[in-house]
Amino acid sequence: MESVASAIKRLAALAALPHISRLSAAFAAAGHELALVGGPVRDAFIGRQLNDLDFATSAVPDEILAVVKPLADVHWDIGRAFGTIGARIDGHTVEITTYRTDAYDGETRKPLVEFGESLEGDLVRRDFTINAMALRLPELVLVDPSGGLDDLLAGRITTPGAPEESFGDDPLRMLRAARFTSQLGFTVAEPTRQAMAVLASQIGIVSVERISDELSKLLRTPRPRVGLELLDATGIAALVLPEFPALRLEIDEHHHHKDVYEHSLTVLDQVIELEASRAHTESPDLVLRMAALLHDIGKPSTKRTEPGGVVTFHHHDVVGAKMVAKRLKSLRFDKQFIADVARLVELHLRFFGYTEGAWTDSAVRRYVRDAGPLLDRLHILVRADVTTRNRRKADRLSFAYDDLEDRIAALSEQEELAAIRPDLDGEQIMQVLGIRPGREVGEAYRFLLELRLDEGALGTEEATTRLRAWWAARA
Repeated sequence: MESVASAIKRLAALAALPHISRLSAAFAAAGHELALVGGPVRDAFIGRQLNDLDFATSAVPDEILAVVKPLADVHWDIGRAFGTIGARIDGHTVEITTYRTDAYDGETRKPLVEFGESLEGDLVRRDFTINAMALRLPELVLVDPSGGLDDLLAGRITTPGAPEESFGDDPLRMLRAARFTSQLGFTVAEPTRQAMAVLASQIGIVSVERISDELSKLLRTPRPRVGLELLDATGIAALVLPEFPALRLEIDEHHHHKDVYEHSLTVLDQVIELEASRAHTESPDLVLRMAALLHDIGKPSTKRTEPGGVVTFHHHDVVGAKMVAKRLKSLRFDKQFIADVARLVELHLRFFGYTEGAWTDSAVRRYVRDAGPLLDRLHILVRADVTTRNRRKADRLSFAYDDLEDRIAALSEQEELAAIRPDLDGEQIMQVLGIRPGREVGEAYRFLLELRLDEGALGTEEATTRLRAWWAARA
């Protein structure tokens, strides 16, 4: 947290930027109020980078346009119905919105937009007190009608009015509360937390797209565990991502298996640490983080207690991949994202056979081939999946994976593993066998690919000989 004086200094420097100074002077000259509102004001006090800038004004949309047109390189009014006018001034994008006093019908989260008369009235309708502060321009006067600065100093998240009313108006705010705990490191005030639990079912009026967007933002934060635990504790997770709280498996009387819920959150924590240490991986990586959170969701449905009390989860990787695909599809993530997360879940156990005996070069090639472009992510997920407190076991697995990565690197240098193809392509196969395009070409291609994976590069001549022998035996 920065000092108040330091934050005001940052805000003053921001207000002095040429495009903002011109904008505030123009609104003042036209007799309208203008204020910087919401996130930028909050972020100035907690030392975060100031990015998107939002302004509120007493001017109505037509009046906003009249002010910004002479200043703007280009302007647009796509948000006009909500009182918002956008413009680009000196290459900088700004959005300016008329003061509002929204009303909700309780059946959807879409407000009935009404323009307000004061900045204070506009601020108290916002989601949380820490987002309900403004800086009047050009006067540089802080406006804080709900005690947002006190909550910032206390690291506390609460609503400007009664939380039951705020969440009843817009239930998406409950997901945003969880995100802010992870993003800012703040704690949700107890009355606000209780309101989340009471009103959890209201999340059903929020569109699936907005829910998945908030979950994505949460997973991209520095510490998503905190927000996820809050969603679980308030019952919201059971409604938006039910497979996650279902990981709280009932521990058997012999305590033969881990708490899969805690294990999954620990894997997510460790994935985030490894993201930062492996420079070739984009961070935050939503595909990887989603796979870490959900990699064991097949365990509850595959749990079996064998004779002797041993607990098993056979094929939970395959079952989990299907469950992941189904859940993410229902949340309307895009097809490639779903395919990538499901593939990582399906492959996350493959490595553990490596420690049971030396893999052949063929097995290493297949591991690389099956992972494809997800190989770097798979490396991170598999390493993060080791959460045992047994240091000897953890070191053995880590050393084994070091060895596997070394072998992949060596084979890649020799054979270009990332682009494994048979020694003959489809045209060559048809020429050698004297056949036309059809099913047989695909079967021959797969035969040669298996040879390539098993034995490495054979060369055109040897591959041709093997292909002819296979074709003759097949006939």
